[in-house]
Parts: sequence; structure tokens; C-alpha cells
Amino acid sequence: HQFRLTHTITMPSSTSSSSRSSSEKDNRGGDMVLENKEAEDRYYENQDRYREEHDPEKGSYRSQESVEVVEVANFREKEKIKREKSIYSWSFGRSDISKHLAKACIAEGIGCFFLILICVGSANSRILVALTTGVTHLQALYWIGISISFGIGCAGIIHILSETSGGHINPAVTLALFVDRRISFIHCLFYIIAQFLGGFLGAGILYGVGNHGNLTTDIYGGNSFDPDDINFIQAFFIELFGTMFLVLVVFSTIDIRRGHEPSFLQPLAIGFAILVLHIWMIPYTNCAINPVRGSVWNIVAGQADEQIFIFLLAPLCGGALAVPLYNLVFK
Repeated sequence: HQFRLTHTITMPSSTSSSSRSSSEKDNRGGDMVLENKEAEDRYYENQDRYREEHDPEKGSYRSQESVEVVEVANFREKEKIKREKSIYSWSFGRSDISKHLAKACIAEGIGCFFLILICVGSANSRILVALTTGVTHLQALYWIGISISFGIGCAGIIHILSETSGGHINPAVTLALFVDRRISFIHCLFYIIAQFLGGFLGAGILYGVGNHGNLTTDIYGGNSFDPDDINFIQAFFIELFGTMFLVLVVFSTIDIRRGHEPSFLQPLAIGFAILVLHIWMIPYTNCAINPVRGSVWNIVAGQADEQIFIFLLAPLCGGALAVPLYNLVFK
């Protein structure tokens, strides 16, 4: 229920007499102020009476915020309910083509640029050689370091991009949002193109500034699996389930029904999920869960083979399958 403050003030009737004294005018002004005060008192009395009858725990209305603050809170609550009840619909998105979309695409490209440059760059073969020289069991420490780099790095990138583009930095997440009808086809297509372009730029710069062409050891950081350990189907499902978990975490952090206000906690939750996934998946597939991360460095480093299709397709399938699972079970 919303209440509106209305003042009923009876104005004195006009008169043709022009000889009223200033004291009479002052008295009239005093009467108006008094009537205003009485109307306000009646308003709060009605509010208090309603509170006592329907919600006595909230106490007197005078002890609450001002009427303006209450009205703003009611408006925000109505808008929240409206968004919660809104039904998403498929859209080609011609109207989405704007300066804002251009800025968002640039942001996504920059995000994937740093994803490859910094996070993939942390999987440096020089570090592995330094750790495992004479002590082979320290390779696990190398994997954990990469996991932390990806988790915290992705959290920072998402936090930077969140206000501009939403911080997807992953075509699997973008496709999942399109399948859930949260973004249009144009939005999805332009984002994915920007993500791959940014990823290739980051991979090229990483290859150049890291002097990877002159390395005497193997180039690390790409995604692959050992056929002696797991086969194609097993690798596919590892990537599929990993990406499914990631998208479920993303959807839960942006679900307004959970009352999450935008803050650093959403990127941090996603970053921790990525960290855990890397600890699990690095020994098997080096953990792609992202078509950009799973393909561009392999291509630039000259390591692309038939396995690349797993790292392109499995994350997209996992992201798409996470949408009905979230809507049916967790929404």
C-alpha cells in the first residue's frame, strides 16, 4: 500500500474590499500554516493507525524514514518485481546496434586480450623448468600457481568490464545468455567476434614479448590432453561439465531474485569457481572452459591439431546445457 500526502486547505473567499489591514493578512497566513500542520498530523495518524492494524512491529510511522525515502523504496521494489516477472523473448537485436554496443565489444576484446596475455602467460615453461629441475614432484605447485593466476586474474578482468559489457570474456557465457534470451543475436554475435579478436591480439603479443620463438623447451599454456590418459569423449565431457559449472555460478551471481547488489563479490565468486576448476582440470585437459582460451594460443603457438575442436565445441555445449538446468532446478 502506498499513501499519498494530500493537504486540504480552505482558502478564504475573495472580497472586493481593498482596505484589509496587514494584520488580517498575517492572521490568514498563520491559519494556512496551522491547517498545513493539522493535515500533516492527520496523515501521520492515519499511517500509524494502519501500521497498528496490519503491521504493528514496524512501530510509528514518524520513526521511519521520510515520505520521500519510502516512496523511492516502493518504486525500486516495484521495478525489481517487474524485472523478476519479465519474460525474455528472442530478438535479432537490430536496435542494439549503437555506441554502447561498440564500447561493450571493445571492452570484451580488451578483457580477452588480458585473459590470454596475463592468465595464459602465467603458464610459462620457464617457471616449470625452474621448479622441476632435479625435483619432479614440484609440478603440482606449478599447476596450483596457474590456477590461482586464472582465478584471481579473471575476477579482476570481470570486475573491470562489469559496468561496460557485463564481463563475459567467454563465448560460452555469451552463448548461454543468448540461449536464456537475455541478450539478442546481434549482441551475442558481436561479443563473440570481439572476444576472439582480442584473444588473438593477446596471443600474438604474448608470443612476441615472451620471446617464445627462441625457447629451447616446449611452449606451455595451450590446451591438450594425453591420449594415453583419456580419450576424446572423456576430454569432451570434462570440458563440458567444467563449463556447465562455471555458467551455473555466473547465472547464480546475476540472479536478482537472490538479492545480490552489484559489487566485487560477483566477480570474486566467478574467479574462485575458475580457480577450483583449474585445480581439477589442468591434469587432464589444461582446463579451457572457454573457446577463446582453448584455441587462440594453440593456433598462434603452432600447436593446433584435431584436439582443438573439443576445446571449441565442448565449452559451448556445456554453457548452453547449463541454461535449462538452472531454470528448471535452481531458479
